[in-house]
Amino acid sequence: MRLNKYLSGHGVCSRREADRLIAEGRVSVNGATASIGQTVTDEDVVEVSGRRVQEEVREIFLAVNKPRGVVVTTDRRFGDRVLEDLVSGTGRVFAVGRLDKESEGLILMTNNGDVSNLIQKARSFHEKEYEVSVNRALTPEFLKSMRSGVRLEELGRTTRPCSVRQTGPASFNIILTEGMNRQIRRMCMTLGYEVTSLKRIRVMNILLGDLQAGSFRRLTEDEIRELKAQLRPCSERMK
Repeated sequence: MRLNKYLSGHGVCSRREADRLIAEGRVSVNGATASIGQTVTDEDVVEVSGRRVQEEVREIFLAVNKPRGVVVTTDRRFGDRVLEDLVSGTGRVFAVGRLDKESEGLILMTNNGDVSNLIQKARSFHEKEYEVSVNRALTPEFLKSMRSGVRLEELGRTTRPCSVRQTGPASFNIILTEGMNRQIRRMCMTLGYEVTSLKRIRVMNILLGDLQAGSFRRLTEDEIRELKAQLRPCSERMK
């Protein structure tokens, strides 16, 4: 199999992160520096930063409540508090998708790269739910536009139709089945609104619930089982 898939499947990192590590020369196969696109078998000795990738990896699934100001990255050059600081001691995990620095709420973290990849596939229509407040009163026209799809010229794309429910004079709940960069903020800005708070409260069957900001919990066996069951049709289509 391709090396990035091998690393992802063994819980080292996501496929995208694997390609970055390979490009940086931090991955070796049988003692030789690996190259992007290289294929490997279970007989090969694969090392990342000098540490051998182990065959057996215990699956880890975490729900994290990301506070505002925490960034979802492994890059510490700018001195920001990063997501992995919230889950120290849990084993090596990586974020499933992103939330921008000013957003808060639920982020899943795992060491299962295949599950992460399937959740993030836009064509799978997996639901993510958010609570949003904006800087002025909502109008029927705004709600209609958000539900039917907003043209984002800077991305050259129109958002998918989605569920939007007004929850207050200047707040609403929205369920997306895709994840463009800063999508909700861009949608609102296009329609003349500014997001003042944004919290993700659900990813598929996983709920944020009463998890405190800056805290995490391990998913239950039932949650993991249901999550994988929802992903299975997508996995079968991709074979």
